[in-house]
Amino acid sequence: MKLALISLVAIPAACTDHRSPTAPTSRAAPLQGLLAGAPLDVPAQGQYIFRHWTFGDEPFWTDTLHLNAVVEAAVSPATALAVGLKVDADRLPPGFLASADLTSPATTVELLRRDAVVGVEADVTADRHIKRLGITCALCHSTVDNGVTLGVGRRLDGWPNRDLNVGAIVALSPALPAAVKTVFNSWGPGKYDAEFNRDGINNPVVIPPAFGLHDVALETYTAEGPVSYWNDYVAVTQMHGHGSFADAVLGIDIHQTPDRATPVLPVLRAYQLSLNTPSAPPGSFDPAATARGQALFNTTARCASCHIPSLAFSDVNLGILHDPAETGVDPVRASRLKNHKYRTTPLRALWQHPPYFHDGSAATLLDVVEHYDRVFGLGLSAQQKADLVEYLRSL
Repeated sequence: MKLALISLVAIPAACTDHRSPTAPTSRAAPLQGLLAGAPLDVPAQGQYIFRHWTFGDEPFWTDTLHLNAVVEAAVSPATALAVGLKVDADRLPPGFLASADLTSPATTVELLRRDAVVGVEADVTADRHIKRLGITCALCHSTVDNGVTLGVGRRLDGWPNRDLNVGAIVALSPALPAAVKTVFNSWGPGKYDAEFNRDGINNPVVIPPAFGLHDVALETYTAEGPVSYWNDYVAVTQMHGHGSFADAVLGIDIHQTPDRATPVLPVLRAYQLSLNTPSAPPGSFDPAATARGQALFNTTARCASCHIPSLAFSDVNLGILHDPAETGVDPVRASRLKNHKYRTTPLRALWQHPPYFHDGSAATLLDVVEHYDRVFGLGLSAQQKADLVEYLRSL
């Protein structure tokens, strides 16, 4: 597949250097020092970048994929909401939705004119035509609280949009060949493949959260790098922004001027690191079962041997990565990237973003517990499994 026909957003964790880091290999190479003393720039500036900065990607989405014309002609608000796009209620005047025709693409154009579609930026002319269209980090890594209606509410930055059907949206482009559209339409809601346009392998992963990153040294399921490395990769190779990204191992060497990515990476990182993990809703878990589950997590179930509570429920800060065979997970994703191993995923607000595992193969937390009970031969009882699930819900 050509390294140019497609893609979208992804994000992730903590460190100042956006260039390719050395892969962690053992406990002898701790990475916690990378977190110490790293300057955090102004999060408020980063919020603007996260929500509204396209990295200059409009030529790709407008001139190459022609999605501006598709949206203007055929995407109504009802269709947009059906594929997981979200609407920022704070950008709408009182009564707007009550009087709007939600079956008309013209209403979508008006929403874009008001900058109300989360993660999509558009230049709308005075006579209501979409002149330019681009996307931002918030498209995949923000949702809304559904405070007005399903898909419409206040922004929740950092929350993965597991309703977003990225593939179906991009497949609307008339510029893509049928075979590529078939691949994109196979992904389903909440999944994306940030390597497909590089290696042509169809193996999407679930969109990860972008909150709770402050104490995690390396992000992504396979620990390619810290947050700014991954932001740069996505901005340039997936969103097709106008910037620079180089990684010799991946065979990527892109340099464009003006560079609309590199200068904003520090403030974007600052905002991402300011996004705290949301607490579990009151009453969503049983306190007694949670206490029993926590004890199991730290002892019999052996979860804490990798998901170390004091290290953001991961061991990646100690320089540890895991072969797929160690945990019985699908090896394809790891085989496509330079570390060929998986990072222990930090356990961040698990209640908020099913399904689980990098490929979404576990629909529920009970499925996760049963997977590890089987792989590690733990012999947990039904009650122990239920207690573990309650604890995981509480995180």
